[in-house]
Amino acid sequence: MHIRKWLPILFCIGAGAALAGCGFHLRRSAALPSVMQQQVYLQVSGGGEFPRSLAAALRASKVHVLDQSAPGVATLVVPVAAFSTRMLTSGAIQRVGEYVVGFNVQFTLTDGHGHTVVPMQTIQLSHEFAIDQTEFSAISSETEAIQRSLVREMTDAVMRRLEAQARLGTPVGASTAGAPAVPASASSAD
Repeated sequence: MHIRKWLPILFCIGAGAALAGCGFHLRRSAALPSVMQQQVYLQVSGGGEFPRSLAAALRASKVHVLDQSAPGVATLVVPVAAFSTRMLTSGAIQRVGEYVVGFNVQFTLTDGHGHTVVPMQTIQLSHEFAIDQTEFSAISSETEAIQRSLVREMTDAVMRRLEAQARLGTPVGASTAGAPAVPASASSAD
Protein backbone atom coordinates (compact mmCIF):
# COMPACT_ATOMS: atom_id res chain seq x y z
CA MET A 1 0.00 0.00 0.00
CA HIS A 2 2.80 2.44 0.80
CA ILE A 3 4.45 1.81 -2.55
CA ARG A 4 1.37 3.06 -4.40
CA LYS A 5 1.57 6.29 -2.44
CA TRP A 6 5.24 6.86 -3.31
CA LEU A 7 5.17 5.53 -6.88
CA PRO A 8 3.98 8.80 -8.57
CA ILE A 9 6.55 10.81 -6.64
CA LEU A 10 9.36 8.43 -7.58
CA PHE A 11 8.21 8.49 -11.19
CA CYS A 12 8.34 12.32 -11.29
CA ILE A 13 11.80 12.36 -9.74
CA GLY A 14 13.02 9.74 -12.23
CA ALA A 15 11.55 11.62 -15.19
CA GLY A 16 13.11 14.87 -13.99
CA ALA A 17 16.51 13.21 -13.60
CA ALA A 18 16.24 11.69 -17.09
CA LEU A 19 15.41 15.06 -18.66
CA ALA A 20 18.23 16.77 -16.79
CA GLY A 21 20.66 14.04 -17.77
CA CYS A 22 19.89 14.31 -21.49
CA GLY A 23 20.60 18.05 -21.57
CA PHE A 24 16.99 19.15 -22.01
CA HIS A 25 16.31 22.76 -21.11
CA LEU A 26 13.59 25.23 -21.93
CA ARG A 27 14.39 27.73 -24.67
CA ARG A 28 14.99 31.19 -23.28
CA SER A 29 14.03 34.35 -25.07
CA ALA A 30 16.51 35.34 -27.76
CA ALA A 31 19.50 37.45 -26.73
CA LEU A 32 19.24 40.15 -29.40
CA PRO A 33 21.89 42.57 -30.67
CA SER A 34 22.58 45.39 -28.24
CA VAL A 35 21.26 48.05 -30.65
CA MET A 36 17.76 46.58 -30.34
CA GLN A 37 17.72 45.62 -26.66
CA GLN A 38 15.20 48.31 -25.71
CA GLN A 39 13.21 49.16 -28.83
CA VAL A 40 13.20 48.65 -32.57
CA TYR A 41 11.28 49.93 -35.55
CA LEU A 42 10.00 46.96 -37.55
CA GLN A 43 9.44 47.69 -41.25
CA VAL A 44 8.05 44.69 -43.15
CA SER A 45 7.09 44.91 -46.80
CA GLY A 46 3.57 43.64 -47.35
CA GLY A 47 1.15 42.39 -44.75
CA GLY A 48 -0.10 39.06 -43.58
CA GLU A 49 0.77 37.00 -40.57
CA PHE A 50 4.58 37.27 -40.73
CA PRO A 51 4.90 40.90 -39.50
CA ARG A 52 2.59 40.12 -36.56
CA SER A 53 4.49 36.93 -35.73
CA LEU A 54 7.89 38.65 -35.88
CA ALA A 55 6.65 41.56 -33.75
CA ALA A 56 5.28 39.12 -31.17
CA ALA A 57 8.62 37.27 -31.05
CA LEU A 58 10.46 40.56 -30.52
CA ARG A 59 8.06 41.54 -27.75
CA ALA A 60 8.59 38.13 -26.12
CA SER A 61 12.29 39.03 -26.06
CA LYS A 62 11.38 42.18 -24.13
CA VAL A 63 11.86 44.58 -27.07
CA HIS A 64 9.40 47.42 -27.58
CA VAL A 65 8.32 47.36 -31.26
CA LEU A 66 7.61 50.83 -32.67
CA ASP A 67 5.06 51.57 -35.40
CA GLN A 68 7.07 54.53 -36.72
CA SER A 69 10.75 55.27 -37.07
CA ALA A 70 12.27 57.42 -34.34
CA PRO A 71 15.69 59.09 -34.01
CA GLY A 72 18.32 56.86 -32.41
CA VAL A 73 16.21 53.69 -32.74
CA ALA A 74 17.41 50.56 -34.56
CA THR A 75 15.48 49.51 -37.65
CA LEU A 76 14.76 45.94 -38.68
CA VAL A 77 13.86 46.12 -42.37
CA VAL A 78 12.24 43.18 -44.17
CA PRO A 79 11.96 44.26 -47.83
CA VAL A 80 11.02 40.75 -49.02
CA ALA A 81 8.58 38.36 -47.34
CA ALA A 82 7.01 36.38 -50.18
CA PHE A 83 5.30 33.02 -50.54
CA SER A 84 5.46 30.95 -53.70
CA THR A 85 3.54 27.85 -54.72
CA ARG A 86 4.39 25.63 -57.63
CA MET A 87 3.45 22.24 -58.91
CA LEU A 88 6.25 19.68 -58.93
CA THR A 89 4.52 16.92 -60.88
CA SER A 90 1.49 16.75 -63.11
CA GLY A 91 0.21 14.61 -65.93
CA ALA A 92 -2.87 13.79 -67.92
CA ILE A 93 -3.22 10.39 -66.27
CA GLN A 94 -2.03 11.35 -62.78
CA ARG A 95 -4.66 12.46 -60.33
CA VAL A 96 -2.26 13.12 -57.48
CA GLY A 97 -0.01 16.12 -57.86
CA GLU A 98 2.94 17.21 -55.79
CA TYR A 99 3.23 20.83 -54.78
CA VAL A 100 5.82 22.91 -52.98
CA VAL A 101 5.07 26.00 -50.93
CA GLY A 102 8.07 28.27 -50.40
CA PHE A 103 8.65 31.28 -48.19
CA ASN A 104 11.48 33.70 -48.97
CA VAL A 105 12.48 36.43 -46.53
CA GLN A 106 15.26 39.02 -46.70
CA PHE A 107 16.10 41.30 -43.80
CA THR A 108 18.71 43.71 -42.51
CA LEU A 109 19.27 45.50 -39.21
CA THR A 110 20.64 49.02 -38.86
CA ASP A 111 21.40 50.89 -35.66
CA GLY A 112 19.96 54.28 -34.69
CA HIS A 113 22.62 56.08 -36.76
CA GLY A 114 21.99 54.13 -39.96
CA HIS A 115 25.04 51.86 -39.66
CA THR A 116 24.49 48.27 -40.76
CA VAL A 117 24.57 45.84 -37.85
CA VAL A 118 23.31 42.78 -39.75
CA PRO A 119 23.85 42.92 -43.53
CA MET A 120 21.13 41.68 -45.85
CA GLN A 121 20.22 38.09 -44.96
CA THR A 122 18.18 35.73 -47.14
CA ILE A 123 16.30 32.77 -45.71
CA GLN A 124 14.29 30.35 -47.85
CA LEU A 125 12.07 27.65 -46.39
CA SER A 126 9.76 25.23 -48.19
CA HIS A 127 7.38 22.34 -47.61
CA GLU A 128 6.16 19.81 -50.15
CA PHE A 129 2.81 18.05 -50.20
CA ALA A 130 0.92 15.66 -52.43
CA ILE A 131 -2.82 15.90 -53.03
CA ASP A 132 -5.54 14.85 -55.46
CA GLN A 133 -5.63 17.52 -58.18
CA THR A 134 -9.42 17.32 -58.49
CA GLU A 135 -9.90 18.58 -54.94
CA PHE A 136 -9.23 22.29 -55.43
CA SER A 137 -10.50 23.29 -51.98
CA ALA A 138 -8.12 20.77 -50.37
CA ILE A 139 -5.20 22.26 -52.29
CA SER A 140 -6.10 25.73 -51.05
CA SER A 141 -6.58 24.69 -47.42
CA GLU A 142 -3.35 22.64 -47.41
CA THR A 143 -1.45 25.61 -48.86
CA GLU A 144 -2.82 27.94 -46.17
CA ALA A 145 -1.92 25.50 -43.39
CA ILE A 146 1.62 25.16 -44.73
CA GLN A 147 1.96 28.94 -45.02
CA ARG A 148 1.01 29.33 -41.34
CA SER A 149 3.61 26.72 -40.44
CA LEU A 150 6.25 28.47 -42.56
CA VAL A 151 5.50 31.80 -40.84
CA ARG A 152 6.28 30.22 -37.45
CA GLU A 153 9.45 28.58 -38.77
CA MET A 154 10.59 31.78 -40.49
CA THR A 155 10.02 33.84 -37.36
CA ASP A 156 12.22 31.42 -35.42
CA ALA A 157 14.87 31.49 -38.18
CA VAL A 158 15.04 35.31 -38.18
CA MET A 159 15.27 35.41 -34.39
CA ARG A 160 18.08 32.80 -34.46
CA ARG A 161 20.01 34.90 -36.99
CA LEU A 162 19.64 37.97 -34.77
CA GLU A 163 20.68 35.94 -31.74
CA ALA A 164 23.75 34.66 -33.62
CA GLN A 165 24.80 38.24 -34.34
CA ALA A 166 24.37 39.13 -30.68
CA ARG A 167 26.56 36.19 -29.62
CA LEU A 168 29.25 37.06 -32.14
CA GLY A 169 29.18 40.76 -31.38
CA THR A 170 30.20 41.46 -34.97
CA PRO A 171 28.09 41.76 -38.07
CA VAL A 172 26.84 38.47 -39.44
CA GLY A 173 28.10 37.87 -42.97
CA ALA A 174 25.46 38.06 -45.67
CA SER A 175 24.20 34.64 -46.55
CA THR A 176 21.91 33.11 -49.07
CA ALA A 177 19.56 30.18 -49.10
CA GLY A 178 20.98 26.90 -48.04
CA ALA A 179 23.58 28.20 -45.57
CA PRO A 180 22.25 28.16 -41.98
CA ALA A 181 18.62 27.78 -43.02
CA VAL A 182 18.24 24.45 -44.73
CA PRO A 183 14.88 24.18 -46.49
CA ALA A 184 12.47 22.10 -44.48
CA SER A 185 10.36 19.47 -46.18
CA ALA A 186 7.15 17.89 -45.08
CA SER A 187 4.82 15.73 -47.05
CA SER A 188 1.22 14.94 -46.43
CA ALA A 189 -1.36 13.32 -48.58
CA ASP A 190 -5.09 13.50 -47.97
